[in-house]
Amino acid sequence: MEKTSNQIKIFSPATVANVSCGFDVLGFCLDTVGDEMIIRKTTQKGITISKIVGYDLPFEAENNVAGVSALALYKDANPDFGFELEIYKNIKPGSGIGSSAASAAGSVFAMNELLGKPYNKTQLTNFAMKGEALASNCEHADNLAPALFGGFTLVKSLKPLKIIELPTPKDLFAVVIHPQIEIKTSEARAILPQKVDMKDAIEQWSNVGSLVHALHTEDYNLLSESLVDVIVEPYRSQLIPHFDAVKETSLKHGALGCGISGSGPSIFSLCKGEEQAMKVRDAIQKVYSQTSIDFEIHLSKINTEGIKILE
Repeated sequence: MEKTSNQIKIFSPATVANVSCGFDVLGFCLDTVGDEMIIRKTTQKGITISKIVGYDLPFEAENNVAGVSALALYKDANPDFGFELEIYKNIKPGSGIGSSAASAAGSVFAMNELLGKPYNKTQLTNFAMKGEALASNCEHADNLAPALFGGFTLVKSLKPLKIIELPTPKDLFAVVIHPQIEIKTSEARAILPQKVDMKDAIEQWSNVGSLVHALHTEDYNLLSESLVDVIVEPYRSQLIPHFDAVKETSLKHGALGCGISGSGPSIFSLCKGEEQAMKVRDAIQKVYSQTSIDFEIHLSKINTEGIKILE
């Protein structure tokens, strides 16, 4: 395909949100799994979705996550031309690895490139949050931020939107198992308690603080001690078949930590070094192969770039 300034093809990556202790604020970006999108300028104004491959999703822009975020940017930019979207969806909706975020972030990233980059990454995240809200009934940026910024991110605040980029230790790898069942984000939110014990809250925010410090200092032991969720995981893990067996196996085989990716059903393990990650992957695969549930498993270095331009 000839590269023109009228068309762009991108890879929009899967992401892991919450990262155990960082519910709704922490996330990191994956490298080996993601959607592809082609966005082109059209003489006809507005946003049209001409092709969706992979999953049965709405073609009307206002009912599609990628379309809603695209419309938000389009309304603000108000160009004298339109955009056409082709979506090649490789991340299953409801998988817990940022399927809706990849769509929402991908469309605005690509449009921004074709417009000559008038918006920064924080502004793009703001537009993408409108699309993400369509999927989960609330605006949140913990998947969007790592997709757009790359690496590890912390959402400091939503109003005003402030995103902090965190460093990624160079030997960090992620193993993500995705059982082929769907958990809707809205349902996974509904089971959470509205109030938590002070004791649990203190433990959780001390884990978030020490996790951030561990990323800055490449302290893998501290990282391991910090990847503990005492507030959300006890509730959400009940929705995920064989969660405890996966976590136990992962830690037994040397993972630094293991938790629910986003709202599930995907489960992530962070590991030091690719060799260790392969051992953890093989062990988890063996355990889940004995269940009756189909699954996919991904091994990925942390993607510090975020969305990539393919052509």
